Amino acid sequence: MIRYILKRILQAVPLLLVISFIVFTLIHLAPYDAIDAQITSNMSQEEINILREQSGLNKPFSIQYVDWLGQILSGNFGHSLVTHNSVGEEILAKIPNTISLVLPAYVTALVIAIVLGLLAAANKGKWQDKLIDAVASLGIATPSFWIAMIFIYVLGYQLNLFPIIGMHTIGKEGDFGDFLSHFIMPYLTLTIVFFAELTRYVRSSALSQTNEEYVVVQQAFQATKTQIFTRHIIKNVLIPVITQVGMSLPMLVTGAIITETVFSWPGIGPYITQATRALDYPIIMAVMLLSATLVIVGNLISDILYSIVDPRIRRGGK
Repeated sequence: MIRYILKRILQAVPLLLVISFIVFTLIHLAPYDAIDAQITSNMSQEEINILREQSGLNKPFSIQYVDWLGQILSGNFGHSLVTHNSVGEEILAKIPNTISLVLPAYVTALVIAIVLGLLAAANKGKWQDKLIDAVASLGIATPSFWIAMIFIYVLGYQLNLFPIIGMHTIGKEGDFGDFLSHFIMPYLTLTIVFFAELTRYVRSSALSQTNEEYVVVQQAFQATKTQIFTRHIIKNVLIPVITQVGMSLPMLVTGAIITETVFSWPGIGPYITQATRALDYPIIMAVMLLSATLVIVGNLISDILYSIVDPRIRRGGK
């Protein structure tokens, strides 16, 4: 097991270097940068050049990349070109806010999806399956910002049940009840967004198991449909679900950008949105690299969980 994990980690290192180069190259190819956003009509070319020199943007591409990569490897994500604050410190301050919103919503959606996905698969073609599929289709087709706006209008404006924006009321930052009242609407929004695709995924995974030999054997022994699904199929659906969970790891950081922005939740969403508007590339690069890294880490975690659930995987299928 340890050799398998070390092998997967060593395979991930060069991939991370390639991703870092791609991220830096894409940002470098952009036609504008943060200095262009700060230029005013009364600034001389000399002043503009000084700004570029202070930011290191006048150096050759290769030197800029090596300098940036060296900073990243030392844990320094640089400083915002607009506010001059530490990007790493700001990200670390905002990630817990995002996780506190995304993680409960995803776990809730996953539990609901497993239950309803199995129910739909067990009743393929029946009204239960059609109803669940219709609800999931509606959830997939409806943009997250539209769901958020509906909640804001109905629950926040019309019924006045919950605060419309923010994570806390000013002066009540330590009040859990106040946090919960701000939390409900973005939580419900993300739960609906996550639930729809997860339900479809669980249903299709369960249906793919219904024609397997072990199901036919259980049917021959006159096992009920409920027994087959709850005792056998659910176990074999676990591996593809693990894939989905592993791949969802980046969502803990960037999975709620739109929802956080709509509700002014002080997480990564509004932070990266403001950085994009200001062409603040150190922030954009840091968040992109972090998200890409989490994709690789998610795949690594999925592979490790695979090998635990099914030892044949780490033995090469033997």
